[in-house]
Amino acid sequence: MIVVSGEFQIDPKDIDAARAAMIDMAAETAKEDGCIHYRFYQDIEHADRFHVYEEWESDAHLAAHAASAHMQVFRAALGALNLISRNVKKMEAGSVTAL
Repeated sequence: MIVVSGEFQIDPKDIDAARAAMIDMAAETAKEDGCIHYRFYQDIEHADRFHVYEEWESDAHLAAHAASAHMQVFRAALGALNLISRNVKKMEAGSVTAL
């Protein structure tokens, strides 16, 4: 399983537009083959920060996601905003067990 986790810091004036883009992105991505989990979360202590958490069946599924039309729309939407910082990382998960 592939896990992607990250944080976006958005100019406060662009928070509503960022949230709308993230809602659309999450809805479209949830339909993708190989997507196990894909969510954005707004930080409760820092309203200008959003976290992304993704789980994918494989690198190939993540690559297809990166090439998708809705990813291009999302990148364009973020490009139109004042994005202060972006820190997103990919990890390969080992065995997974329920707690």
